[in-house]
Amino acid sequence: MKKGSTLLLKLTLLVLALPILILCIYAFPVLFFDVIDEAYNGEALALVLIGFILIMYATAVPYFLALYQTFKLLLNIDKNQAFSSQSVNSLRLIKNYAVIISFLFSIALPFIIVVARSDDTPGFILIGMVIAGASLVIGVFAAILEKLLWEAIQFKRENELTI
Repeated sequence: MKKGSTLLLKLTLLVLALPILILCIYAFPVLFFDVIDEAYNGEALALVLIGFILIMYATAVPYFLALYQTFKLLLNIDKNQAFSSQSVNSLRLIKNYAVIISFLFSIALPFIIVVARSDDTPGFILIGMVIAGASLVIGVFAAILEKLLWEAIQFKRENELTI
């Protein structure tokens, strides 16, 4: 397979990584220190926002790890090693990271509900639910692909032994 056949997917990974990286480096620290100041002033909502920001940072770790495993999977495809145990391992890790992200966003939902009620923004709750659900769907899809790829590898090995 040509080296550039997965170039668009690799660029998509970069597009997916940049906004979260910018949030983690610039937006969340500024928001965190503003919220800390509000917490010292006795604002009760500030403690909820601190918890929310910490969960967002915790969610960024498996997100970037999943993007890295996806990049490794694309490199395997470029090297014509798509049907390998390394690809199965990458899919297994992507599945695990997606489930972790879904779990962390499920933990964040009570914080999101409190913030949404105080600001009267019910759409904020929907965004949190969509992210938790979407990451769970990605995890299920990765699990199905993992199983199919493992069965294809086993079938390939059986065929190589019979010939």
